Amino acid sequence: MFQFNGFNMMFPDHSRPFNTTYKCYSVSMLPGNERQDVENGGKIIMPPSALDQLTRLNVVYPMLFKITNGSINRSTHAGVLEFVADEGKIYMPYWMMHNLALEQGDIVEIESVSIPVATYSKFQPQSVEFLDITNPKAVLENCLRNFACLTTGDLIAINYNNTTYELSVLETKPGPAVTIIECDMNVEFAPPIGYTEPERREKEEEPMTIDPTELMPEPIGFVAFKGEGTRLDGKKKKDNGMNDVLPVQRQAYVRGIPDYDHPYGLLRFDRSVRKLDQAEPKSDDSKFQEFQGEGCSLKKNRK
Repeated sequence: MFQFNGFNMMFPDHSRPFNTTYKCYSVSMLPGNERQDVENGGKIIMPPSALDQLTRLNVVYPMLFKITNGSINRSTHAGVLEFVADEGKIYMPYWMMHNLALEQGDIVEIESVSIPVATYSKFQPQSVEFLDITNPKAVLENCLRNFACLTTGDLIAINYNNTTYELSVLETKPGPAVTIIECDMNVEFAPPIGYTEPERREKEEEPMTIDPTELMPEPIGFVAFKGEGTRLDGKKKKDNGMNDVLPVQRQAYVRGIPDYDHPYGLLRFDRSVRKLDQAEPKSDDSKFQEFQGEGCSLKKNRK
């Protein structure tokens, strides 16, 4: 509200944009101890005079900036972490300087902007080593806490377990530049560069070269339930195929001899058969005879 010649004149409260140029340097050139919190994030460090100018211009929070390399007309977006840089200088992560093709001391243009809140983003890892991370979405969510903006086409760097992973920002919604401060954002991953889908081969059933029944020798001697039955009423029993020709006894399978013609990849599950002792044939009197045993009563006889 302004007063002019006794009248009150109302003007809308529009904030003017902040637009100036600085010499840019990487975080490694920042005086003092190494600042990994800046190198592993997406925010810059500006001089104190920038804060005074931003306050006078009523720039809304959070303060977001568009950083442009005018020589190649390439730009990205970032937030501000601190206002402790030397006058006329700004410090930014190395990955951001690499995206803008900047060298130490190059001139960049800094402009305050207002961008929409992110709802969706898609990333593509630059190496297949990113697949070794057990929960990549959780790791990415934790690393993006040091970022304020995402710009489509940027190649950001995150640090996890003492390893730096590069991710390309393929897509952002609802615009090519979004802010990720206090937002619910859906995240998708594209296949990493150099990743190839494993070929799926259908299992081919190999024919059995040997009949498994041939590996089992026919039993010699008494075989249970192989006798002929007799009806108690004296009638003839119906022929249920009992007069069929019995199969010829096969020779006992000898284990321990390697099969040099065994096909590659074929597994055989042979039963363990004990080799019969080649004893002398016993006389007919010693052969097993059915129903020739002596019975015993469980109840003791009183006599």
